[in-house]
Amino acid sequence: MNIVAFAARNVKRNWHRSLVTTLAMALAGFIMILFASLSEGLMQTSERNAVAMNLGDIQIHVEGYRDDPDLYMRMDDADALVSKIQQAGLYATQRLYGFGLAAAGTSSAGVQLRGINPENEKTVTLIHQHVMAGQWLDPLEPAGVVIGRKLARTLGVGLGDEIIFLGQASDGSMANDLYHVRGIMKSVAQDIDRGAIFMSEDAFRDLMMLPRGAHEIAVMRPDRRADLEQARSHVATLAGEYETVSWDTLMPVIARILEIMDAQIIIMILITYVAVAMVVLNAILMSVFERIHEFGVMKAIGVSPWQIVLLIFSETLIQVLVASVLALISGWPLALYYQTHGIDLSAIAGSTTFGGIAIDPIWYAYVTPNSLILPVAFLYLIAVLAVIYPAAKAAVIQPVQAIYYR
Repeated sequence: MNIVAFAARNVKRNWHRSLVTTLAMALAGFIMILFASLSEGLMQTSERNAVAMNLGDIQIHVEGYRDDPDLYMRMDDADALVSKIQQAGLYATQRLYGFGLAAAGTSSAGVQLRGINPENEKTVTLIHQHVMAGQWLDPLEPAGVVIGRKLARTLGVGLGDEIIFLGQASDGSMANDLYHVRGIMKSVAQDIDRGAIFMSEDAFRDLMMLPRGAHEIAVMRPDRRADLEQARSHVATLAGEYETVSWDTLMPVIARILEIMDAQIIIMILITYVAVAMVVLNAILMSVFERIHEFGVMKAIGVSPWQIVLLIFSETLIQVLVASVLALISGWPLALYYQTHGIDLSAIAGSTTFGGIAIDPIWYAYVTPNSLILPVAFLYLIAVLAVIYPAAKAAVIQPVQAIYYR
C-alpha cells in the first residue's frame, strides 16, 4: 500500500477540514516567526545599545575605580596598554572621565565629561553613528562638544549654543571653559542622555590638567561570535594588575534578561501551539470517527495497525508541510521588511528604557536561522504529539465491529 498516496487522497477528499486545519497551523507559524524575529531584534538592539554604543565588550580600570570613580584613579601606562591590546588583534580605546557643573543661560545641571579619542572610539563602539542632530566630535575643533538629548533639553540649548563647564582640575585649580554644542545624541543610556558631555581627549586633558593616563580602556572583539570569557582572560593577562571585566558583569540585568529571552521565545511558541494542537486533535479525531467503517474494511483485507498509524501520521504531516511552507513564505518576507523598516512605536512608547539602556521607539526585527527554524520545528512536534491519540484509536479498531459501526 502506498501510504503517502493514500494520505494525500484522504487530505484532498476532506479538503474543507484539511483547509481549516492547515490554515490554523500556518497562521500560528506565521505569528511565531514574526514574534521570534521581533524578539531577536529586541535582544540585538539591547545588546548593541549596551555594548556597541557605550561599554565595549571588555573594560579595564584601576582596582576600585568602578565603586568610586575618582579623577585621580587612573592608569598612567594607558597608551602603552592600548597599543599592546591592539597588537594582540583586538580593538581598544582609552577614555577619561570628569564631573562638574554645566550651565547655559539661567539653567544648570550636573554633568559627566567624557574625553575620548574619536578615531580609536570608532573601532570599539558605534556611538559616533548615534548623533540625532549636528555632527560627531572633530579633533580639529576642541571647543565643540556632543551632549545627551535630555541634557540639551535641561539646559535649553541647541546646535551651536554655548555652554560653560565648571569643575576641579587634577591639580586642584578651577577647571572652567566655554564650549559650543556641536552635536546632540539620540537616546543611548540614561546616564548619557541626562548628563554626558563628550569632548576630544586633548580638550579634556587641557581642561582637567591631565597630561597622561586614562580612567578606562574599552576593548572590542573583532569577531563578536568569539568566546567573550576567553577574550576577557586574554585581555586580563595583558592588563596585569588592573581590573578587567566583561560587559555582562558591568550590566548584569541586561545580560540575564537576554539569557532568558531565548527561553521566553520557546515558551510563547509552546503556549500558542497548544491551541493549534487542540485544533489538530479535534480535526483528526473527527476524521477517524467518520472513517471507522473504512478502517475496518482496510484491516479486514490485511492492512496492519502500524500501517493505519502511518497513514494518520502521513495525513497530518502533509498538512503540516503545507502549513509550514505557507508560514515561511508569509512570515519570512514580513520579518525581513521589519528588519529594514521597523515598527514605529513612537506614538505610544516614546523614549523607552530597558534595564537602564535606551531603546529606540523604532522596533526592528532580526531574522536568524533560529527565528525561522524553531517555529516550524515546534509546529511539526506539536502536530505529531496531537495526532498520537487519534492514530492509536484508529489502530486498535476491530474489523468486525468497525464494518458494522453506525
